[in-house]
Amino acid sequence: MDARALIARVRDRQPVDAQDLIWFAAGLADHAVTDAQAGAFAMAVLLNGLGEDGRVALTRAMRDSGDVLRWDLDRPVLDKHSTGGVGDCVSLILAPALAVCGAYVPMISGRGLGHTGGTLDKLEAIPGFQTAIEEDRLRDIIRRAGCAIVSASARIAPADKRLYAIRDVTATVESLDLITASILSKKLAAGLEGLVLDVKIGTGAFMKSADDARALAQALVDTANAAGCPTTALITDMNQPLAPDLGNALEVASSMRVLTGQDQGRLLEITAALGGVLLANAGLTDSVGQGAQAILDCISDGSAAEAFGRMVAEQGGPVQFVDSWSRFLPEAPVIREIPAPASGYVAGWNGHALGLCVVDLGGGRHVETDTVDPAVGLSEVVPLGTWVEKGQPLARIHAAREAAADRADEQVRAALTLSDTAPELPPLIHERIG
Repeated sequence: MDARALIARVRDRQPVDAQDLIWFAAGLADHAVTDAQAGAFAMAVLLNGLGEDGRVALTRAMRDSGDVLRWDLDRPVLDKHSTGGVGDCVSLILAPALAVCGAYVPMISGRGLGHTGGTLDKLEAIPGFQTAIEEDRLRDIIRRAGCAIVSASARIAPADKRLYAIRDVTATVESLDLITASILSKKLAAGLEGLVLDVKIGTGAFMKSADDARALAQALVDTANAAGCPTTALITDMNQPLAPDLGNALEVASSMRVLTGQDQGRLLEITAALGGVLLANAGLTDSVGQGAQAILDCISDGSAAEAFGRMVAEQGGPVQFVDSWSRFLPEAPVIREIPAPASGYVAGWNGHALGLCVVDLGGGRHVETDTVDPAVGLSEVVPLGTWVEKGQPLARIHAAREAAADRADEQVRAALTLSDTAPELPPLIHERIG
């Protein structure tokens, strides 16, 4: 096999053989492929694409570049993936709810990326919670708690880890084929029997237009199904934060309010919708509607919260976390309200700007080596369509220092659009694919 010949075929828009992609992925994992060759390949794919067959072959090859988990369990192994947004802490609620409803959920998650928060960073706001779990321990947790949320080990899709780092510095992140292979190679390496994808669209999402979101959702669904994992995608709205709180500990608190029946908002609605699709596709309920109701029921009766508590304890967190979660979560030293500059309807939030505000507060990373402050962020963000009087709080800032709070105040005000007329609110779920 020859990396140069493969790159030339992609460059010249010629069909690529699956065996060549298998060799190339293995070369990424063991460094037989150089950084220069990997960058050239990524640029060629960005410019010319691989076609549907090539995208499926690359996804499988990257999945198989490391360990692929195999399960011998009496219930289906299911998972969910979101393309990222602000205030999106669905995984913390959905994983334990699915476990209660008859699934096993070995959820391999990531850290914050750009303006979006990361599930692992959120869970690590819980004292003692460990996300780096060895495979034998992961299997034990899954059998005992029904769900676990962990980081990918170095042996899971190593080709993707290498190629992603190269894409990040070669301006090739935006390739639809490479995005698809990156997302799915890690998920499929978990040995899933069913997957639901939450593809975000709007000001707080990576995909800003309906066409881009639909193209990504279709590529993900088609590729995952062709690779042997039954998959459906929902295109959901991210024109405002999904939860009213942004930041790691603050989003854990949002999740706990849903799990303990204190919040019945958009976060709960989308959790039920995604869970309903998974349960129906896996044959655990007769319909999507019944699946969604099963998710709502296990949250309402407290069993999902109990399952979350078992997962937290199994992964090193406090045994009594669910009973008194607020006392375990860190609190920022500076907390202040942001008053509305004028009266009007909240007609728009720039979600991307809000996410970057949390990053600037220390709740995310500008570079990979940055340390995340779990306590900082924004809370009680007023939802779209709300009438506010001048001086009424728009949100609360949670900051480490007064100067950081001052900057956040300016950023939040700049991200806000007020109007004299009530805005037309977008639907929470735009479309279902697959």
